[in-house]
Amino acid sequence: MATACPLCSGDGGVLVWRGERLRVIRADEPGFPAFYRVIWNAHVAEFSDLSAPDRLLCMDAVVAVEHALRTHLQPQKINLAALGNMVPHLHWHVIARFAWDSHFPSPVWAAAVRERSPAREQEEILSRRDRMEGALREHLDRLV
Repeated sequence: MATACPLCSGDGGVLVWRGERLRVIRADEPGFPAFYRVIWNAHVAEFSDLSAPDRLLCMDAVVAVEHALRTHLQPQKINLAALGNMVPHLHWHVIARFAWDSHFPSPVWAAAVRERSPAREQEEILSRRDRMEGALREHLDRLV
């Protein structure tokens, strides 16, 4: 554990599921209520630091999050990223994107191209998110 690492000292968001080797959180990113992270529990910086079986488990979890988002929320696109430039602790961003979101089609880290729509967020995401997260937890429990 790296004491200065925010992903070692805390969950990194709203905990959705935790296993022995990784966890899934919902990120607190305003305007992006379907923004998730798959976080490796041990402090490693790069994907290649994992063993082959652990890399497979990590990617299976990323795919499980993507699949749950696609099945339950029907986004326009899923964005996947593993940057780690700001927090060098292995984590994958899994972000459901919608044509109406404030930044689409630009990355979530770019400047907004339109106003945020809390009504659309409620109607299309928040109203279905609990069911999606429940299904995701059930899938991840079977995965490990």
